[in-house]
Amino acid sequence: MKRNAVLYLATLLVIVPIDFVFLGLVAKGFFTSQVGDMLGTIRLAPAILFYLLYVAGILIFVSAGPGVSWKFTLLYGALFGFFCYATFELTSLALLKHWTWPVVVVDVAWGTLVTAISSTVGLLIANWLSPQV
Repeated sequence: MKRNAVLYLATLLVIVPIDFVFLGLVAKGFFTSQVGDMLGTIRLAPAILFYLLYVAGILIFVSAGPGVSWKFTLLYGALFGFFCYATFELTSLALLKHWTWPVVVVDVAWGTLVTAISSTVGLLIANWLSPQV
């Protein structure tokens, strides 16, 4: 149980700042130019809930299994990110008038990358701080 708590916190502490830098600095202008007035101010409670649930999903489906390697975590983290982000993006493209294919491509690529990185780095940190027995 202690190891899973370390793994959870490590993964959370990796994904949140990376995602904030990407969304708040790197891609902010791109998303504003693509979907503009659909963007509002960030609502803190849903944002926090997303990260808490998403990291739980990473542990359940990617990194918390016994004897999981960093190579497995990198691959399955990428796949988990791809499927989660593609689900959101394609649903948004199907339903929202101003959603665009460039937004879908950029955000799915980002979700794939950020999930692969955060799940793998989270695992490596947990292995260092709380090795599996």
